Amino acid sequence: MSEPQRKYVKVIKQDGIAWTYLNRPEKRNAMSPALHREMAATLDELEEDPDTKVVVIAGAGGNFSAGQDLKEYFRANEGKPAQAKKARLVSNGWQWDRLYMFDKPTIAMVEGYCVGGAFSHFLATDFAIVAEDATFSLSEVNWGILPGGMVSKAFADAVLLRHALYYACLGEAFDGKEAVRIGIANFAVPKETLEEEVTKLAKKLMTKSQAALRGTKQAIRMVRQMGFAEAADYMQEKKQALRVDDADHSYQSGLQQFLDKKSYKPVFEPFKKGTQITDQRDK
Repeated sequence: MSEPQRKYVKVIKQDGIAWTYLNRPEKRNAMSPALHREMAATLDELEEDPDTKVVVIAGAGGNFSAGQDLKEYFRANEGKPAQAKKARLVSNGWQWDRLYMFDKPTIAMVEGYCVGGAFSHFLATDFAIVAEDATFSLSEVNWGILPGGMVSKAFADAVLLRHALYYACLGEAFDGKEAVRIGIANFAVPKETLEEEVTKLAKKLMTKSQAALRGTKQAIRMVRQMGFAEAADYMQEKKQALRVDDADHSYQSGLQQFLDKKSYKPVFEPFKKGTQITDQRDK
């Protein structure tokens, strides 16, 4: 089957990894409505592709993304509420709704600039490996405006309140090492080893059961907003669903291996009337 024709998105499939690049390098991969439509269609295709195990989201030409294209996304839609709404829905659709609960593991690979609206799909991915000298910025306050609603929510959920306030209110840029420190990236590495490190992580993920990965990452995202009792019930439902979804029998065989491997030893001696309870750790 031939690959779909794309202009603003580039996909390279190799050994189970779909390297997916925003492809407007002359604009530092600023996102236009046309790019948003292509990315939405591309994610639909990759989620259904049996040969794609991990999706990497990156940017062509040395930059992740400079955010929304001011001319094509904003100015072109001024005074056109229906058109502006359509552009916003497709943008939010792939940048957050699709990526956040994507069936397959997703990794953001960031070099160069990650600015403004690019934070949405950056933070929606499951993992992030960034170049040490990458440049992150929520600079909207410098122009007297606010970060977009999706960006504000995603950033506030991802970091401690003080970090969110500091970078959103001051508009200061920060590098990849700081991105790791405040918790929005897993690792910061030298730019020349970035692709190598992303490949290593992708290969590790591909050794796991796809069904278990899908259930685990979706569960972790959902339980963050729940209380303990609700989370316990939700996880029990997830376990039951995983058993039904166990097409390759990985859940059943893995569970049996786990039970065979574990040896349980009570912390206390069994209680008998008239005898003293002894803590095993004292022996």
